[in-house]
Amino acid sequence: MKPFRKKYSILIAALLVLALFATARFLPSLTGRGGSDFNHFLSQTFVKEVQGNTLNLHFTLSNPAAVGIKNYTVTFGDFSSEARKNQILETRRLRAELSHYSYRTLSEDEKLVYDVLKDYLDRQLRLSDYALYDEVLTPSGGATSQLPILLAEYYFRNAQDVEDYLTLLAQIDTYFAQLLDFEREKADAGLFMSDRCCAKVIDSCEVFTAHPTDNFLVSTFDERIESLKGISDAQKKEYRQRNRTVIAEHVIPAYQNMASGLTALMGSGRNNWGLCHYKNGRNYYSALVAYYTGCDDSVEELAAQIEEKRNSDLEACKELLAEDPSLMEKADSAECDIQDEGLMVEHLANAMLEDFPAMPKSKWEICHVDKSLSDYLAPAFYITAPIDNYLNNRIYINDADSRDKLYLFTTLAHEGFPGHLYQTVQSYSYGMNPLHTLLNYPGYTEGWATYVEMQSYYYTGFEESLASLMQHNQSAILSLYASSDIGIHYYGWKEDDMLKFWGDNGITNEKTVRAITDLILEEPGNYLKYYVGYLKFDQLRSAYETKKGKSFDAAKFHEQILRIGPAPFALLEKKLLG
Repeated sequence: MKPFRKKYSILIAALLVLALFATARFLPSLTGRGGSDFNHFLSQTFVKEVQGNTLNLHFTLSNPAAVGIKNYTVTFGDFSSEARKNQILETRRLRAELSHYSYRTLSEDEKLVYDVLKDYLDRQLRLSDYALYDEVLTPSGGATSQLPILLAEYYFRNAQDVEDYLTLLAQIDTYFAQLLDFEREKADAGLFMSDRCCAKVIDSCEVFTAHPTDNFLVSTFDERIESLKGISDAQKKEYRQRNRTVIAEHVIPAYQNMASGLTALMGSGRNNWGLCHYKNGRNYYSALVAYYTGCDDSVEELAAQIEEKRNSDLEACKELLAEDPSLMEKADSAECDIQDEGLMVEHLANAMLEDFPAMPKSKWEICHVDKSLSDYLAPAFYITAPIDNYLNNRIYINDADSRDKLYLFTTLAHEGFPGHLYQTVQSYSYGMNPLHTLLNYPGYTEGWATYVEMQSYYYTGFEESLASLMQHNQSAILSLYASSDIGIHYYGWKEDDMLKFWGDNGITNEKTVRAITDLILEEPGNYLKYYVGYLKFDQLRSAYETKKGKSFDAAKFHEQILRIGPAPFALLEKKLLG
């Protein structure tokens, strides 16, 4: 059984500060089209938001000065209670300002950005009613676990990047103190995490600090400094020493203080199970799902659609096996003939052209995760390219993952072609407005990557019936995660419910089910980004095929989706189906 893969987001404003925009991808122009007041509003908002967190700025723009961003403040952002309240007020102000523009006078491109921004702000404001329900310190996706990875991937283009990086490192203790204050607020409100989850976060902090002088932030920094051109050996030596000093004086103490602070909060948690067991927890989960998925179906409606899709997939498997019983044995032994990951990516880039429009000529590089980071990272992931240098891309492979080549093949489809890498480059090439590119719609981005991952089974070279069997089977497996997410956090499932549900679906290993349960408890709604997003794209395609009939063209369908860009599914349906 293959679990969902997690795409490690390089831009983590959502974790580090309640910033308006959580991710950033592409930048066609800061001036917009037509020079209208509305475009000026969009441009000014983009410049303001992208500077709110230096990690976001660095991974979004390779040359901030080219768009007039100079003398910026190096910061992780402000996560104080006052700053969080001010951010909500700022979101409301922005929503009110948006409503002042006359929609009918806007161009079609401007109307698209208006519609998406309005929807996004409304989803953010709905979530703002439950600010203390958010969790920034989950064991695998929280700030303490993600931040070292992001810092290790902080690319040095010049000496200024090094100075910014070292300045950020020196602020980690202050920033973590704000996160700990937030956790104390949660505890006072009766919303602190369970002891089981808290113990995992504490353990990860202690593991990180176990070898302070041999930390991977030392080794990865040294490697980046060594490859940096334009500075002297003496300067490189000074930078290395400064990095060691900052790690010793700020980074290690920050993690130690976090561990001790969380230890003091152990026992504060009042709920060991789903969000629905908190007061208003079910309402919060509904708002979270609406944000994560980008759709307006109720949780009950989504649960029914997920079950219906699973039954459809299982029925398709049953029919395929009835026609050819040998497919079961073939599926058990199916393996990808392509053994080299680089050749896999090349093959996918060419094979997808049957169904997807060709993208602009660009470069991609396959890198391998440093051994010191391998335990923290997914089997493969895509580093989102700077939006002013989008034609140069990197996909990372984690050599510590020992799963089969077919798994790697479908993973590379998810992360590379026609997944995140292709999605990023292609959408940018269509010229999205800069501010639109900052709007984070996980259901769109992760749903797309999961949707094309399913398509990749047909690019393996397997006979079509075998590819179809494996695709429908994988879809059914992934649906179990989505149903469990809703079951635990909305309907109140506990251990016995999970064991029965998975057992009824052929998964009887209690250790496996408990591990899945822990992941779902730790990150509510996470699996719905992937599966519901995929489900909505699948539904959209079926409806579009019905509308077009014999004139249906898969490449044109996919092109329209990518031209619209990250958006709520209701807007995608309106644009494609009329």
